[in-house]
Amino acid sequence: MATPTNLRYSEDHVWVLLENGIATIGLTDHAQKQLGEIVFVELSEVGKVHARHEEIGTVESVKAVSELFIPVSGEVVERNEAATDDPELLNDDPYGEGWLVKIKLSDSKEVDALLDAAAYDKLCNAENE
Repeated sequence: MATPTNLRYSEDHVWVLLENGIATIGLTDHAQKQLGEIVFVELSEVGKVHARHEEIGTVESVKAVSELFIPVSGEVVERNEAATDDPELLNDDPYGEGWLVKIKLSDSKEVDALLDAAAYDKLCNAENE
């Protein structure tokens, strides 16, 4: 799967789509492939405010349990209940129906510090060597 160029990426393998001050956040295709079949997702509650790099939930796969870290600061305004009900969405459609949470940004400049698609691909390629 090609890395979408309209998103920004964290080194923790989380993607961010910024629209009108709201950041939609999800797990990258690379991350879901590394985890394998995802069987459980736990996400932060709506209304909770997080600082950048705080844990916002966990993802459990047949291989491991991984913490999810938020790449930008803000308040959770929506969480993907469909993903918690059907965790396979993260494997099947990581950049679409498999999104995790939507955050009302505290500081939109934090998005600028994230990786673009080319830099993220370079990071993934280095990890695979």
